[in-house]
Amino acid sequence: MFTIKDIITTITNEIQEVLTNLSEKEVIQLAEFIQTAERVFIAGTGRSGLAGKMFGMRLMHSGYPVYIVGETITPSLSSGDLLLLISGSGGTPSLLHYARKAKEIKAKVALVTTNPQSAIGEECDLTVHIRAATKKRLVSEPNTIQPLGSQFDQSAHLLLDALVVYLLQTYPADRSESSLQQQHTNLE
Repeated sequence: MFTIKDIITTITNEIQEVLTNLSEKEVIQLAEFIQTAERVFIAGTGRSGLAGKMFGMRLMHSGYPVYIVGETITPSLSSGDLLLLISGSGGTPSLLHYARKAKEIKAKVALVTTNPQSAIGEECDLTVHIRAATKKRLVSEPNTIQPLGSQFDQSAHLLLDALVVYLLQTYPADRSESSLQQQHTNLE
């Protein structure tokens, strides 16, 4: 039996290993897609969707026009927009539908996934490959002590948080800490 400290150390080491193996080129290209998009639309299901919502909130704080697919106030997608999908498997049927619809509209589509050759990946202009364990536990995936797709979801969350920092540093415009605070909700 492990102590909580042992478990935390193991998990952080796992995530560090996963994030060390990211392609910086893919992540920078995603940053450029976000920076040049008229608007950013984010979709995912389950915990991946929650990571997407957290990322969307940080983009909003940073002054980007961002929407979460499925929310009642989300407008229609247009050709100058970016649809960012988050799917460990790359095979989530609803997200595949969104990707195909976005391509019909001629919007850009990006995917954060463990499986760039997936059905969704085939529809995308860009995939960011996270080499993490999913709930499928494929032989090619790294080992983890965590259940289901936790390793992917945590890695996606940290990657997207790092991407916000990269955007703030690379495209500072009027994005100071105080301007981010002004975008933060005041109905608390």
